[in-house]
Amino acid sequence: MLMSDTPAAQRASVIPTLSLALIALALLAPFALYFATARSIVAIWDSSETFAHGYVIVPISAWLIWRRRENFALYPPRPYWPALILLALVGAGWLAARMGEVQVVMQYGFVAMFPLIALALLGRRLAGSLAFPLLFLLFAVPFGEIFIAPLIDFTANFTVAALQATGIPVLRNGTRFEIPTGSWSVVTACSGVRYLISSVTIGCLYAYLTYRSLGRRLLFVALSVVVPVIANGLRAYMIVMIGHTSNMALATGVDHIIYGWIFFGLVMFLMFWVGSYWRDDHLATPLQPAPASERASVAPLGGIAAAAIAVCALWPAFAAFNENANHNPAPVTLKRPAVSWAVATPFSSWVPNYMPGDAAFNGVYRDAASPAPVALTMVFYRNQTNAKALISSVNSMAGENDEYHQIGADARTENLDGRPLLLREARMAGPSGNFVVWYCYWIDGHYTASDYAGKLMQARAKLLFHGDDGAVILLSAPYGEHLDNARAALHAFLASQGSAIDAALKNAHGR
Repeated sequence: MLMSDTPAAQRASVIPTLSLALIALALLAPFALYFATARSIVAIWDSSETFAHGYVIVPISAWLIWRRRENFALYPPRPYWPALILLALVGAGWLAARMGEVQVVMQYGFVAMFPLIALALLGRRLAGSLAFPLLFLLFAVPFGEIFIAPLIDFTANFTVAALQATGIPVLRNGTRFEIPTGSWSVVTACSGVRYLISSVTIGCLYAYLTYRSLGRRLLFVALSVVVPVIANGLRAYMIVMIGHTSNMALATGVDHIIYGWIFFGLVMFLMFWVGSYWRDDHLATPLQPAPASERASVAPLGGIAAAAIAVCALWPAFAAFNENANHNPAPVTLKRPAVSWAVATPFSSWVPNYMPGDAAFNGVYRDAASPAPVALTMVFYRNQTNAKALISSVNSMAGENDEYHQIGADARTENLDGRPLLLREARMAGPSGNFVVWYCYWIDGHYTASDYAGKLMQARAKLLFHGDDGAVILLSAPYGEHLDNARAALHAFLASQGSAIDAALKNAHGR
């Protein structure tokens, strides 16, 4: 803990009751103004063990501030008006995320308001001396799902490489692989994202409390990122080896999760134990108190508190107005596209694992010159919410327990009416054989294959009061040994029927 040589009388200096009330009012205002966003954070804490640690973040932050309570006597609150500009920018970011239904950005915007309000009311010196406790609040945001896919790939690559190095033959198909004693699959629960989030959160707190050197702090935080990723690969390899050597009698049920947490706990203990040898928290850094003239009185905070609340209130007020203006009560009518190819027999029972939309269309077609049939799937969304969203981390080509699974992915560029069209390609496997899927989004009359660009397009459409209509278009074709035949069929269908698909989507658009 940082120490000071401030006399006891000065340390006992108190902030007037009115100033304390204004600080409390300004810090509580976002909870009322952004209640839905705050509730969404708590809902994720409740529903996901990965983010259950969020409940302790605020108490820890409060404890860290209490440890530095002497700073309130050293640096009396001083309004810092430029902080309102940053507060306004964060509010604008929350609004843009609200328009695009990007919940995690909304949550970060909401939580980031508290350090900025503190900066506005307390001033640079006092808020700066409490920077880590205030910024630690950002760990309350349930963030990390974006890392699941790359962590799954890394874990699968690591495990397969380790098995092969051990001399065990492996037959791999995407994130699934087979060894002589059984089949394994790296799914979300095996990605290690829980370990990573826990390690980074605890690692940052440990580095702050244990080190004074910025270099040592950054090094330990870096280790808290790298170590759990490597440890999770070792954990997965260990689980497979236990199952392999026991002829699949051990480590195949809930016990493999228990083994994983025991191993992770041991790795974390070793990391903190080794890190303790370089601790330097005993080196006190004397704080330089503010000039006596500043400590003699507390600046009035009424104006800055009212301004901070007004800045926070602006964005949800506009969001409510915009949402009401963009709401379209008319039902979606998605008519059958005027496809000239003949209707064909379905080649698969696969359907994308997307949230149900307001309207959907499925059809299978084939042309005499086409090397394979083509299935067309469209799902149309209107008045989107978190439970009914075109672009969401919940949407995928197949669920974890689905009989179909993705074995490869790519990006492609095709043409639609003479314009380049960026598509995503997914190669799928299932009981009916392999097939390839080309898909993209249609938003406010424009196409994109990027989730990020799609969210920006959604936000732009709502800010322009065009509504939030959008759709996903998926074209799929089967392939055996010749993937190029399926791609040729998809290319031919898109080239000849793309205009019909575009016309059907425009007709369904309500504005």
